[in-house]
Amino acid sequence: MNRPIPLFILIIFLAVAAGFFVYPNFPQGFDFLAKRLPWRLGLDLVGGAHLVYEVDMNEVASVDRDSVMSGLRDMIEKRINLFGVSEPQVVSAKEGDSYRLIIELAGVKDIKEAINQIGSTPLLEFYEQIEMGTSTQLSPTNLTGRYLKGAQLDFDQTTGFPSISLQFNDEGAKIFEDITARNVGKSLCTVIDRQLMEEKDCATVQGKISGGQAQITGRFTTEEAKRIVSRFNAGALPAPIKLVSQELVGASLGQESLKKAIYAGIAGTIIIMIFMLVYYRSLGFFASLALLIYTVLTLAVFKIIPSMTMSLSGIAGFILSIGMAVDANILIFERTREEIRRGLSRISAIEEGFKRAWPSIRDSNVSTIITSVILYYFTTSFVKGFALALGIGVIMSMFSAITVTRILMRAFIRK
Repeated sequence: MNRPIPLFILIIFLAVAAGFFVYPNFPQGFDFLAKRLPWRLGLDLVGGAHLVYEVDMNEVASVDRDSVMSGLRDMIEKRINLFGVSEPQVVSAKEGDSYRLIIELAGVKDIKEAINQIGSTPLLEFYEQIEMGTSTQLSPTNLTGRYLKGAQLDFDQTTGFPSISLQFNDEGAKIFEDITARNVGKSLCTVIDRQLMEEKDCATVQGKISGGQAQITGRFTTEEAKRIVSRFNAGALPAPIKLVSQELVGASLGQESLKKAIYAGIAGTIIIMIFMLVYYRSLGFFASLALLIYTVLTLAVFKIIPSMTMSLSGIAGFILSIGMAVDANILIFERTREEIRRGLSRISAIEEGFKRAWPSIRDSNVSTIITSVILYYFTTSFVKGFALALGIGVIMSMFSAITVTRILMRAFIRK
């Protein structure tokens, strides 16, 4: 058996570099890796705002509701990003017939400002004139802000007041063309947040309008028009939303939770290492060293992945994966002991132990990974964080047990 000293040196180098990358409080001059990519911490660790909005789907067709929720989630997320909140968590949920958006804004201290910013994203609708006996009424059409491609500030050549030009996407342009075609000689009204600001928001359709161009006129000031344009470009909502729950999580509570989670992880790792050293002795030393390397490398992977926001549930999944990483070593070591009792030399027994333990390690870890994938794609954000951390941890534990532990034992165990 060749002694892979170069590979051992490479693993140690990667582990040390990962340590500098993961730990955020190294002295100045040694924290260049940590500063490159800061930790993304969840609401339960750094505090912030937790908001729940109910979505009014009464005027949305059943077949369109899933796509409306998806568009609404994307638009709210885009709007939040514009006012400087990093890594917002916007999750859609359905409870019976109720559609809801759950928004977590980590690090936000002013919950009222967050509510104002989200609520200020306008709902854009077009209403057409409907004859009801001897009277006329305005009725909403199926053209809403979900089809809006962009908005820009213009000036009405007749009045000189600012106006807002709208450009719809291809689907919206076709809907707008159909609406104007059936309303020639009738009024078509632009409604923002279900409020008709002035009679001038209604215009008489002179003919069918193709190309998806529309214009909102009124007695806007320039600042008002600019604000509406920016909000439309941030995403006009495809359906109205209503705030039904709000909660502010204090930063001090989050920091206390983070400290307790870190202490629990350290205590659990130390206890596992002591057990391995007492029960397996020299083999336990290699397992303990591999466990430390696994921990540092896995945390570095967590920090690199863009979609990974560490929360208490994610830390729980990671701590669980540490125990599973040791499970793989236990399978290998027990198989090695069996081969030694059969009369094989120590080195041959180790190689045979890795070979025979691998199918069991592979099957058990693959089943856990499948479970993690199911939890990630079919649950809410709290469970998603746990599933993602557990899945990544299990994949890294397979690498640690089969590769890192093997290289360490090959490098130091003699015949």
